[in-house]
Amino acid sequence: MSPSASPEEPDVPLNAIRAVIYIAREGSLTRAAKALNTTQSSVSRYLAILEDYLGATIMERRGRRNELTEFGRLFVNTVSEPLDTICYTTQRMRRRSQSQPNRLVVRTSLTTLAYTLLVPNLQSFSSDYGGVIVDLVSSLAMPTSSDSFDVLLTRDLSITEPSDHWEIYNEQLVCVGASHYVGGKERSAIGSMPIITITSRPDILPTWLRGMSLTSKDIQSGARYDHHYLALPAVTTGKSLLVAPEIVVSQLVRDGLLTVIPETRVASGMRYLAFAVDRGNNSELSRAFCRWAMRLCRSATQG
Repeated sequence: MSPSASPEEPDVPLNAIRAVIYIAREGSLTRAAKALNTTQSSVSRYLAILEDYLGATIMERRGRRNELTEFGRLFVNTVSEPLDTICYTTQRMRRRSQSQPNRLVVRTSLTTLAYTLLVPNLQSFSSDYGGVIVDLVSSLAMPTSSDSFDVLLTRDLSITEPSDHWEIYNEQLVCVGASHYVGGKERSAIGSMPIITITSRPDILPTWLRGMSLTSKDIQSGARYDHHYLALPAVTTGKSLLVAPEIVVSQLVRDGLLTVIPETRVASGMRYLAFAVDRGNNSELSRAFCRWAMRLCRSATQG
């Protein structure tokens, strides 16, 4: 019993509250139990404990889902945010006390940029900063306050917590093809060779066509790939073209595997950003990484 509780007033069942919030979020006892790393019977027992404590029904079974009653919805909406704040603060203080100054977690939604530019150069960053270990995490999901990372590299995501940020690249699109197929053809290759479509970036091809004063009728439709990193091997070995951010094909162009079709550079209007979040004891190292990433992107496009 807490010091402030009277003999007649039982302790607030905090574990039960947390379990019910997870049931509400996951929509079932089974998924809530999996998220909490416990058993379904334990989650069911917590639900009963809280309903008994409150003297009201919180959940009702409807088909295969557990849905909140009106009372339950009011309760969960009221307590969810404060409990999230408590969990986040506790996790952050734990990270602060256990943080390793020689380790950095970098999260990115730019998988192709990470594959083609970031990963090949991480060793140089590590060497420049005392052998720091860089953990790289790829995710397209919107970051939350409970996610553990020091740096976010992104084009399409944002964060709400305190952070410093840098613009590391203003996206330029170019049309490329295998050097032994497009060499010497210049713009005539655009209408004579199919152009690969990247389904994860449906904006790229229409943006490039507008910038080139072309329409879909002026090009041949080629194969479809989910991501640029899947299309790069195809365009370097096949008779097709690819419209891609210049930064992700720059090394292949320098290596002579790809050739940029002349006069096909178009600004997409997309900005790549690096966020250094205010977490743990790595804030200065996080800022150093963001500045390094900005220099790396600059050298890649100017090289």
